[in-house]
Amino acid sequence: MTVKEQIEALRQEIEQHNYYYYVLSQPIISDYEYDMKMKQLQELEEKYPEYFDPLSPTQRVGSDITTSFEQAYHTYPMLSLGNTYTEGEVKDFYERVRKALNEPFELVCELKYDGVSISITYEHGEIQRAVTRGDGEKGDVVTANIKTIRSIPLRLKGDYPDKFEIRGEVLMPWAVFEALNKEREEQEEPLFANPRNAAAGTIKLQNSAIVASRKLDAYFYYVLGEQLPFDTHFENLQAARGWGFKISENIKLCRTLDEVWDFIHFWDKERKNLPVPIDGIVLKVNSLEQQRKLGTTAKSPRWAIAYKYQAEKALTKLLSVTFQVGRTGAVTPVANLEPVQLSGTTVKRASLHNADIIESLDLHIGDMVYVEKGGEIIPKITGVEKSARPQNGEKVVFIKNCPECNAPLIRYPGEAAHYCPNENGCPPQIKGKIEHFVSRKAMNIEGLGEETINLLYENGLLHNVADIYDLKISDLVSLERLGLKSASNLISSIEKSKEVPFERVLFALGIRFVGETVAKKLAYAFKSIEALQQADYEDLIQVEEIGDKIAQSVRQYFSDPKNLEIINRLKAAGVQLSLNDDKSKRKGNELEGKSIVISGTFKYHSREEYKDLIEAHGGKNVGSVSSKTSFILAGENMGPEKLKKAQNLGIELIDENKFLSMINEEIPSSATE
Repeated sequence: MTVKEQIEALRQEIEQHNYYYYVLSQPIISDYEYDMKMKQLQELEEKYPEYFDPLSPTQRVGSDITTSFEQAYHTYPMLSLGNTYTEGEVKDFYERVRKALNEPFELVCELKYDGVSISITYEHGEIQRAVTRGDGEKGDVVTANIKTIRSIPLRLKGDYPDKFEIRGEVLMPWAVFEALNKEREEQEEPLFANPRNAAAGTIKLQNSAIVASRKLDAYFYYVLGEQLPFDTHFENLQAARGWGFKISENIKLCRTLDEVWDFIHFWDKERKNLPVPIDGIVLKVNSLEQQRKLGTTAKSPRWAIAYKYQAEKALTKLLSVTFQVGRTGAVTPVANLEPVQLSGTTVKRASLHNADIIESLDLHIGDMVYVEKGGEIIPKITGVEKSARPQNGEKVVFIKNCPECNAPLIRYPGEAAHYCPNENGCPPQIKGKIEHFVSRKAMNIEGLGEETINLLYENGLLHNVADIYDLKISDLVSLERLGLKSASNLISSIEKSKEVPFERVLFALGIRFVGETVAKKLAYAFKSIEALQQADYEDLIQVEEIGDKIAQSVRQYFSDPKNLEIINRLKAAGVQLSLNDDKSKRKGNELEGKSIVISGTFKYHSREEYKDLIEAHGGKNVGSVSSKTSFILAGENMGPEKLKKAQNLGIELIDENKFLSMINEEIPSSATE
């Protein structure tokens, strides 16, 4: 086999695995095997650049080149569907269609996905252009970003038309949305209100590498073209599934209005169990000929309608509004409510986000307010029942001073939030920075939880993160709830944190907008805290993913003498403030050539620490169990699926003690007490 043939075979095989994994959700190889094939293809493409192909699966990672979006006209206008919220209006639509056609007809019922509409053109079986809805006549060309979505085929299979358009919805799955918002919350950045907003913001990012990291999905629901294989919408969708597109299985061909009602009522309950958001049902006349007969209005097709489910909301009383200060100084107003049931949970509080939201709602204490779960997750106040307003209700206004330290609040240009600027003197900011510093993904100091930090702060032992390294057992044992053993364990954990690598230390410092990924980019680019401290704005924005906002924040952090004093104290304490090449060297070769799966919870080390140990002794961490797995490092509560698969394949389970013995590592002394 020639090199070119080998590359083509790998591309074809990887795209087939993409289809099984992302479209059918039925992977047939392990993640590790997939990664190895992708790595092999990348190496071949780098070695033989003459065989470059923009549609290769290696190109789905996106590019970090920033470009503005071009605009393009749609070949077929992207009309909006008429929306209805009542069953009576659905019946009216059905009757209009029946009278206009005066002949038998079928309706196709589909889920109405709550994402970003996209229209993609394919020619000769290859993706050519992807355009957003825009104004219906023209939209933004976002082809580079769309190519990063692995459920969207770059090349088609089967018997497809030579040229056609397919329309669908780009979505952010619930799990991805929740993880993204959790990450933004940790960085005290504004949360996305719902997955649709998150998907819309992502698809318009200028950096397609970030788009790729957001793990978007896509479902398709309409095929257009001059040479479609069938005369019905339903059959064309089934054909598109065979070409490689992700077409929902939850489509129903209905011949009566009763069948339509069954579909609507079923999904009103079941939609909460879907992995992606939907907000209603779409009804379409099945016959393309009948669609043409019915035609369109200026804005909407007469042959389709969207029935939208009502967001569940409740009416309750606004008792008070409090203001919380986060570790970055962001001040968040919170509505305290009379408890009310909503979507199966009791809601007592709702975020009011910022001053603009409060002003737009015209809130008064004692108001009866409507509460919804934005995107079914985040409780929010959507309106006020002003007819029930008490006469003496005090108007809610955003505070002017910090509720914790009384410093005048500031609002940066272009931002909706207010901030307390007193970061070194405001208690919630001080304690919040320490909580972030000791967290698992940062310095991983066990024994310094929120209560202990508060106790040490109140007793004058902690005022900043550098104070942690001045703590002594004698300081701790006399405090309430801290005996000798707890104090000893805490000091041991603090000592161990001095081995945490530079990139995690940089994340732990809590520089605004510097999350885990950005901290790694900066650490690898500048190698040491001294080099980063001396970097100017131009140096910083040359680093991948570092834009104006992050660069300015980093410069501001290092311009504060108090921050520089903390860094000097951390350096004196022995904290890792530069990349240490020695740390990356192997400790041994005991696990050379072994692929190891980690599953369960552990007593002596965290999962992340075990991953580091495996790599330090020559082994490879593997995410899923396969016939190539050497053994499983098994803790308590091992995943049942992994256990079952391991038993079926006869793969050995090794506990912590045996594993540590294999690599000649001692069991931590604190674990044997």
